Amino acid sequence: MAVSVKQMSLIVATLGVLSFIFGIIAENKKPTAGTPIPGKDVVICKYPSDPTVALGYLSFAFLIATTVSGWMSLVYPYKGKSVPQSALFQSTSFAVFFIIALLTSGLAAALLLWPTITEQLHLSHNVHHNLNTDCATAKTGLLGGGAFLSLDSALFWLVALMLADNAREDYFDEGEDQKGQYGQVLATDYVEPAHLKASA
Repeated sequence: MAVSVKQMSLIVATLGVLSFIFGIIAENKKPTAGTPIPGKDVVICKYPSDPTVALGYLSFAFLIATTVSGWMSLVYPYKGKSVPQSALFQSTSFAVFFIIALLTSGLAAALLLWPTITEQLHLSHNVHHNLNTDCATAKTGLLGGGAFLSLDSALFWLVALMLADNAREDYFDEGEDQKGQYGQVLATDYVEPAHLKASA
């Protein structure tokens, strides 16, 4: 089934919004701290049940899906016509937004994974020999920042897709213009041989 530019843009946007939503919910559901329970020479941290870890990984997964679909949307052969990557990168604007989209996606992935893994470690290693532990959780604000960057990366992929579509049109228009010029030369510069003129 052929996919259009509009359909690919909807896919990228939807995945980016889902990553943003899951990241924001994960940030809001994250507890500020656990409850320390003193034991014999240890402190056991009891954390309330929350979906932060699962939501954080979901947000990261949709970010990866956004990045992959954003990349594929740029190189996909729409209408069965492929364009060499060199033709796309001739556009300075496309190259800039492509790099920004990659960097934003990478930074968003780091901000989503870091607190998610940290939170998972806090939940699994909740027995501490430091009696003064405060049962901390992952740093507040990282998941939210990662969620916003995930949404930003989707927007940058969409801008890159728009610029790539313009570059594709220019590439094919130039090809058609060259064909037209060649055809015009053959038609106007044709000289009828002398023996054909005499026979006529």
